[in-house]
Amino acid sequence: MPSSRTGRPPVQLATRRPVVARSAREHPLRRLYSRAQKAWDRPLTAYYLILGGSLLITVLGLVMVYSASQITALQLSLPGSYFFRKQFLAAAIGGVLLLAASRMPVKLHRALAYPMLAGSVFMMVLVQVPGIGVAINGNQNWISLGGSFQIQPSEFGKLALVLWGADLIARKEDKRLLAQWKHMLVPLVPVAFMLLGLIMLGGDMGTAIILTAILFGLLWLAGAPTRLFVGVLSVAATLGVILIKTSPNRMARFACIGATEPGTGATSCWQAVHGIYALASGGLFGSGLGASVEKWGQLPEAHTDFIFAVTGEELGLAGTLSVLALFAALGYAGIRVAGRTEDPFVRYAAGGVTTWITAQAVINIGAVLGLLPIAGVPLPLFSYGGSALLPTMFAIGLLIAFARDEPAARAALAMRQPRFGRKRAAVRGSAGAAGPRRWNTMRRRAAARSSGER
Repeated sequence: MPSSRTGRPPVQLATRRPVVARSAREHPLRRLYSRAQKAWDRPLTAYYLILGGSLLITVLGLVMVYSASQITALQLSLPGSYFFRKQFLAAAIGGVLLLAASRMPVKLHRALAYPMLAGSVFMMVLVQVPGIGVAINGNQNWISLGGSFQIQPSEFGKLALVLWGADLIARKEDKRLLAQWKHMLVPLVPVAFMLLGLIMLGGDMGTAIILTAILFGLLWLAGAPTRLFVGVLSVAATLGVILIKTSPNRMARFACIGATEPGTGATSCWQAVHGIYALASGGLFGSGLGASVEKWGQLPEAHTDFIFAVTGEELGLAGTLSVLALFAALGYAGIRVAGRTEDPFVRYAAGGVTTWITAQAVINIGAVLGLLPIAGVPLPLFSYGGSALLPTMFAIGLLIAFARDEPAARAALAMRQPRFGRKRAAVRGSAGAAGPRRWNTMRRRAAARSSGER
């Protein structure tokens, strides 16, 4: 190697690396997308979305029930917080059910399927017994529990169909019987049609639609062939058309899709039109919490089926989009739980619950927006009604339990759980172990100094 005049080796210049474009390397949108993708892929994402989304929807629903029901309560000569207190009590009981369902093992959920189905069928039969069943708004689907408390058994029928159908299909999948169409349909479809028949005896078309959506969701998750799926859908659609054509009330509801004037007579679209008025008058950020005008007697069912309209009037577009985002997050988390599990029962149950909540939210919000006929179904976790809130919160507990049961989520939760007892024991153990060692060291040093050692 040639040397320089000073005798030192020449300095070799480092090869320059190609300059990477800073915009491509640190683009904020790309960095934000990568961070969001990492957050979505975390094992606890579904768990936190289900838990946080459902709690936010329930709390916001309690606030809107209190705001939307005050005028109705005063018109009935009741305290202004009457409906809110009943909804709060139902939410408290539902919270206990949610916590219990989230802590139950999967085997216990499967064991509850048949008793819950039998109990739901028994209560639906009692609804049709004169003197026991109670008719509200033309639909006889209620049982009086004494005083002002009533229960709607068809709401618990949704949960029963999800659990029983998931357990049935999972057992048949384990035995490899789903390849035969008769095992795919029997007894799932006959039992579902029996529940639909008991519901339609009371005239509740909206709940029947939700139950049908759950049935088709289970069949789709089970991998039903296209011909079989279309065949069952055709039968259900034919029965639905017959039931709608033979009822002037249901035909009038279809006539109100997209209506902008209330109208008169049998085609009166008062509720649908005033729901649009409430949404339109809310603007971007609404008129303020409690400042709704439509709830002062103009909008029927302001705290139940049309609470989304009052939300749009008081909280504006920002409030309604927030509610939609929460339901979208809840639906995404349910689909993720159903898609990542290896347990057939968990897959079918999670898919059934997600189909139930998503379909009911779409039907309710679509009716308020004037895009669908008014079906008379509440907004899940949001509208007033303890009979709808209790089974829905139990179903949310199911999703939480399934999200916790994933191996990666279970490991992540185990690492994050505070183990104060173990930590204290470890600290005490380390202190106890270090104490004697330190004392022995000090004693040896003292003995060395006393003997004159250096």
